[in-house]
Amino acid sequence: MASEKAKALAAKQKADIKAEKERRKNSKDPSDWGRWRQFAETYKITAQYDKPLPWILLGAGLGVFAIFLIIGFVLKSPIIWGFLGLSAGIVAAMGLFVLRAKKAAYRRFEGQAGSAEVALQMLGKKWKYTPVITASRNRDSVDVIHRALGPGGLVLIGEGDARALKAQLASEKRKHEQVAYGVGVMVIQMGKGGGQIPLDKLSNHIKKLPKQLSPAKVEEVSARLRALDAMRPKMPVPKGPMSTKGARQAMRGR
Repeated sequence: MASEKAKALAAKQKADIKAEKERRKNSKDPSDWGRWRQFAETYKITAQYDKPLPWILLGAGLGVFAIFLIIGFVLKSPIIWGFLGLSAGIVAAMGLFVLRAKKAAYRRFEGQAGSAEVALQMLGKKWKYTPVITASRNRDSVDVIHRALGPGGLVLIGEGDARALKAQLASEKRKHEQVAYGVGVMVIQMGKGGGQIPLDKLSNHIKKLPKQLSPAKVEEVSARLRALDAMRPKMPVPKGPMSTKGARQAMRGR
């Protein structure tokens, strides 16, 4: 009896593992993919927006390899330097790919509602971000406000119509100042107009802000912000044309 139960349990576990593998294989969620599939999918997407990508990567890799090989012949150790050059060429091509994947991702999502989230995803582990804390649809645009919290302080990022956002950001700033208790609240408008920060420069702009908060303070303020968010009325978020699923992997070249 015990043996039959053990066999049944083993068979069930085996079936569950097989089903999970099949699910991950057919999944469209990047978090279910392996590293190589993430890389392949990222390359496909990037190549759609960066046509010369394969030739640039090939040229970079071969160029570095050729330099090392020439040094090897000069030093009469072409094999050793050739292997070093091959490794260095791959690293150089991968580094260049990551940079171009970032640029391609920005081009892919620029101008779409909620696109600031693409940049916020690149802030790193020291930063916490909350996409779309408020959103409203106008006749010609979708106005969205995101939030980032990290070493540089508390930042509200608005995207959409500049005039409508000005009042919305001011209102959100007052609400956040009431719960932040002495922590300054910075307001940023994303865009290409005067005084605005473009999408492709937003992440670096935020990360370069002067350090104001310690990790402990970030956690403290984060808890207060959760209380603020809990008091917000539930509202339907306007559906924009953009989905940022997988954007983080694409921009990191993973």
